[in-house]
Amino acid sequence: MNKLKFGTLALLLCWGCAEAPKDDTPWIDLFDGTLNGWNQKGGEANYTVKDDMIVGSTVHDTPNSFLTTDQMYDDFILELEYKVDPTMNSGIQIRSNSFPYYQNGRVHGYQIEIDPSERAWSAGIYDEGRRGWLVSLENNPAAQKAFKQNDWNHYRIEAIADTIQTWINGVPAAHLIDDKTASGFIALQVHSIGKDQKEGTEIAWKNIKILTDSLSKYSKEMPLAPVMTKNQLTLDEEKNGWKLLWDGETTVGWRGARLDDFPEKGWEIKDGVLTVLSSGGEESAAGGDIVTTELYGDFELKVDFKLTEGANSGIKYYVDTDLNKGPGSSIGLEYQILDDERHPDAKLGNHEGSRTVSSLYDLIQADVNKPINPIGEWNTARIVSKDKHVEHWLNGTKVLEYERKSEAYRKLVSESKYVKWPNFGEVDRGHILLQDHGDHVSFKNIKIKPIKKQ
Repeated sequence: MNKLKFGTLALLLCWGCAEAPKDDTPWIDLFDGTLNGWNQKGGEANYTVKDDMIVGSTVHDTPNSFLTTDQMYDDFILELEYKVDPTMNSGIQIRSNSFPYYQNGRVHGYQIEIDPSERAWSAGIYDEGRRGWLVSLENNPAAQKAFKQNDWNHYRIEAIADTIQTWINGVPAAHLIDDKTASGFIALQVHSIGKDQKEGTEIAWKNIKILTDSLSKYSKEMPLAPVMTKNQLTLDEEKNGWKLLWDGETTVGWRGARLDDFPEKGWEIKDGVLTVLSSGGEESAAGGDIVTTELYGDFELKVDFKLTEGANSGIKYYVDTDLNKGPGSSIGLEYQILDDERHPDAKLGNHEGSRTVSSLYDLIQADVNKPINPIGEWNTARIVSKDKHVEHWLNGTKVLEYERKSEAYRKLVSESKYVKWPNFGEVDRGHILLQDHGDHVSFKNIKIKPIKKQ
């Protein structure tokens, strides 16, 4: 061999022996070869450790199962690998929670989908136990094609502040801006199976590692335009007949309860939030209440609200603006919004506790164990009215129910401040109202689903 050829070969061998660039990222392993630091919630699927992998296998007659971290995480970068049976459905839960008051401990929160079906939405973002699909992959064919059937797949998940980003095998998959939940556990899901599906099908996870420090240094640029959920319908909401009651930017669809137009003062629209401004706590003395321009019969309503210290407001329904032309608020059934700890109204009312947050104002007290978030954080009110049956919900938990127009209901009215209004709360259709009680209270994500009579 001549010297030139020998030198070239030596150089090639030298390159081949060169070490790959060292990854100095301060990763923390979430899996140490045992299930220490993990616990199971939900169903009874089998989770075992095998050859440095966590293996989950399906079981009949059990709900969705979740192997969850003991530790809670807020901002992080997570990487892992998985291999899934083609017949299964699974996912990676992040910022997820399980509370006794929420559907008997049901696991709920963001799920990074694992979908080996022909739909191929792996690494899309689903809201488990709450809102359904947030980011699908139907408009991202590159990510759909990136999934490897019957092989190992790699996920990178970044959850920083209100932004969640995902990659599948290095391909950008989903980009979401959403502030529903800021903290929670991480979990590995084994989905429930039907009777016709084979028991014992498996999914395996390995190389599960997380980064919680210096995230801005290690975060990757996401080229995809973000999906934003504030004042927008989710994919499942749109599919199921929900409509936006407020567009997040204008006053379209709303007017003053005693005006033809929207109030010129007392209300503020800023950064996708609708706020009634403080004016000293007096009822309807500044801008006044605002109501929908449309009337609603049976419906399901969702509203996010945020209180300030000592604040009072309300969401009213079946409102008749022709009643009460004098001082005070317009008349209708009210989902109370109140700082129970600091506002004196919490201790008032003809029915004990009936003026506390999420109660049917002055008529029925909400469950005393209701899940209310601290002042300054967002809460979600939900009102369902169908065939005279009405429910109040707070943060995913039902806190009261009653039968409108029933004898029991009418007795409550006869013992309340509403006794002077004939047939109070019994109109078939009415406005939805947001109350001006002179305190600083904010609203967003105002959505309604009209329910058609069968």
